[in-house]
Amino acid sequence: MALDLNVNGEQRRLDPAPTPTTLVLVIEALAYNPQLVVVEHNGVIVPRTQWPNAAVSDGDNLEIVTIVGGGS
Repeated sequence: MALDLNVNGEQRRLDPAPTPTTLVLVIEALAYNPQLVVVEHNGVIVPRTQWPNAAVSDGDNLEIVTIVGGGS
């Protein structure tokens, strides 16, 4: 079964979708490192501790921001 999402303003399809379709598995399926991102799911920033229990559904919106280190 496929999962259609809006990720950072772009339509993305996961086919097959991870099972179960939890936020942590969807992030991994989209090839993001879960340790290096912050995720907004349908307008709400989701704490990393809740990712294993946060269900992602067809048509959901994700904003995924990668943490970048650096400095001077």
